[in-house]
Amino acid sequence: MNMDLDITVILHAVDALFDRELDFLLELARHPSARGQEQSAQGFIARELGGLGYEVDSWQIDVADISGLPGFSPVIGDYDNAVGTLRSRSKRGRSLILNGHIDVVPTGPLDMWERAPFDSHIDGDWMGGRGAGDMKAGLASNLFAIEALKHLGRHPAADEFFESVVEEDCTGNGALARLQRGYRADPALIPEPLAEKLVSSQVGVIWIQVRLKGLPTHVAYAGSGANAIEAAIPLFEALHLLEGRMNAQECRHHNYAGLSHALNLNIGKIEGGDWASSVLAWCVFDVRMGAFSGQNLDDVRHMIEGAIFDAARNHPFLASNRPEVVHIGFAAEGYSFKDDQSAAARAAVGALDRAHCLVVGKPLEHEAITATTDARFFGLYADTPARLWRGRGGDPRVQRACRSRMPAPHHPIDHPVHRRLVRPEGCITHARRRHRVHRPNPHWQGQSRCLQRHARACPSGPCRARRLGPCQPGGRRSAGFYTGLRPYSGHERH
Repeated sequence: MNMDLDITVILHAVDALFDRELDFLLELARHPSARGQEQSAQGFIARELGGLGYEVDSWQIDVADISGLPGFSPVIGDYDNAVGTLRSRSKRGRSLILNGHIDVVPTGPLDMWERAPFDSHIDGDWMGGRGAGDMKAGLASNLFAIEALKHLGRHPAADEFFESVVEEDCTGNGALARLQRGYRADPALIPEPLAEKLVSSQVGVIWIQVRLKGLPTHVAYAGSGANAIEAAIPLFEALHLLEGRMNAQECRHHNYAGLSHALNLNIGKIEGGDWASSVLAWCVFDVRMGAFSGQNLDDVRHMIEGAIFDAARNHPFLASNRPEVVHIGFAAEGYSFKDDQSAAARAAVGALDRAHCLVVGKPLEHEAITATTDARFFGLYADTPARLWRGRGGDPRVQRACRSRMPAPHHPIDHPVHRRLVRPEGCITHARRRHRVHRPNPHWQGQSRCLQRHARACPSGPCRARRLGPCQPGGRRSAGFYTGLRPYSGHERH
């Protein structure tokens, strides 16, 4: 590392480019990028990368190229990836992948939004819009961390790759496609929102669909029919009993020993019937189930099927009308970065820990999370340490006034990079405002204020970030984004 630049010089470079970064994020968040609709946003990313001097590789993912690879999940349409490469002239450092996803979770009911979900806007210290926090702010952080160093006349000491991928919120096929494309580096860094810790482990995820057939009849003779949705209820109960058994102390992965409920089952979607005046002839419901790192996904599937079929055998109608279980969509293995004791992994963690101490002033904490991320593709299938440093935050609101400073260790440019990551609490406001710590209500994600239907759940009024307690000392402007919370989030993440 060159010692001629200290942290203050780099922070000044961060501040000098911050308005550009805000403009970039504001424009990026205006491009709708829900699943299957990412093309416009990826086109914007590709154009920006080209204008900043990157070698740009933008391609449509060919399912035939990835369908036979480990980690593949079925797709629903055409997807585009965008990767920018900044080549080193010296080739004397360690290369780095800065990865992030462009896709966002569904918007949910539009009448629960104060403005259109992708009508990104700045209101005082807040930027609003679906995906602004998760994780378009992370993509902006990746890009402008490099731009701050270029602003100081620095050049890569090894190749650096900026990756904007699709399908992270389900399947991860975008990350798999960039792996198939041949992109490799020493470590990878992914700035997902929440917690400001190093993710030590993440769970796997399986999606399944259960299909039931009822016995249709006119509602006037409902007693002689069999309602398919009502028949599904005992199956829900059986699945939740399985969930409890899978979370038992003796079944937990060692990194989750202190978490009583790391694996979550979610009945995420149900539909059935044709109209209100007939006993339902059919029902379909979709299930999401977690799995620990090291668990064989086929074993988990068999456990789920066993729970469903055992419950059906004890049901008066389903005993002779066996449910159909279909394995659809998401199938992700769990991944434990902490279990990787290779020299490369230890070096990556050590560098990140030193950078974290430099900026935050305390050792880097590790956290096992109950969701999944694209980090598994790097660690399980590419032998690349993937450091998921979780900035604090959420979606869809980002507070521009609160900007954290995070050096990216192992960076190919020859001094620390001060990264901008999302922070939802402990953030310091501008000096012109009264200094307070912002602590959002942890029970809500989604809209910026409580709707009337949620009023009883939010007795203190509008569901805004609470401003409690004194600010942290040294109220310097930092370099990230703070996301607030709203009552509707679209769906549970992974």
